Amino acid sequence: MAQPPIDLTGMLLVPGGELVMGSTAFYPEEQPVHTCVVEDFWIDTRPVTNAAFGDFVAETGYVTKGERPLDPADYPDALPELLHPGGLVFDQPERRVPLDDFTQWWAYVPGANWRTPRGPGSGLAGLDDHPVVQVAYEDAEAFASWRGVRLPSEAEWERAARGGLESAAYSWGDEPYPDGRQMANTWQGEFPWQNLVLDGYESTSPVGSFPANGYGLFDMAGNVWEWTTDWWQDRHRAVHACCGPTVDRHTGVGSAAAGEAIGRKVIKGGSHLCAPNYCLRFRPAARQPQAVDTSTCHIGFRCAATVQT
Repeated sequence: MAQPPIDLTGMLLVPGGELVMGSTAFYPEEQPVHTCVVEDFWIDTRPVTNAAFGDFVAETGYVTKGERPLDPADYPDALPELLHPGGLVFDQPERRVPLDDFTQWWAYVPGANWRTPRGPGSGLAGLDDHPVVQVAYEDAEAFASWRGVRLPSEAEWERAARGGLESAAYSWGDEPYPDGRQMANTWQGEFPWQNLVLDGYESTSPVGSFPANGYGLFDMAGNVWEWTTDWWQDRHRAVHACCGPTVDRHTGVGSAAAGEAIGRKVIKGGSHLCAPNYCLRFRPAARQPQAVDTSTCHIGFRCAATVQT
């Protein structure tokens, strides 16, 4: 079967080299700090937008995982009324709630998908240039394959997010809000009940609304979390010298790792729901597990490509 032509539109070439990956200053899953080598690669300057994903769906007829009927055998403990396709939606509580119970602010909403990201009654009017959300891992992979590219590895994503500032805590330096400036679409106030909207956006923002990092890449912090190809492990494993993509360059098939058994991939970058009092993860080193069969209102993606030789 012929491979689709590679579409590098909207991508920049990130120089490879030695990457000091991880951090000891924040969360344990970012450890140990280790050094590896990343080869040159291409990456989207912005997350994939609703408009771009809509073009893909219109041309291919693709149906996302969140729009397909559910098999009750896959969810034996689920309530019957929830056995309808949908996604997770943030539901802001009206008052302070315990931070050890995420069900206080997350709800599974039947009918929530990329077209109606907050459920029935919502839509994409005015959101063409916002990042697409409610996309499961296989949906992101399908879009990338359509373009003849792939998703980035965790190491590639972190290399790109650092923008050349290899030892800085954030994509722009060591201060989260230099001179009081909001550098990314994140949560201001006490999460999850108090959203001060100091950055001007209550939810997602148009891609490219905040300053680019040193490589010229936008939204490498905040706005939406982004899928990577790496299977989740609770801590960085002993790393080989090369932190290349975890997909075969010819087949696109992911390599096995600990997270594969339970179907979780690494997501990177944080989102508009990241707040210092709960989830200070709008940083290059930050990482989080996400079930591959789940879509939410704060996870999107961007594509990458291997430099052809």
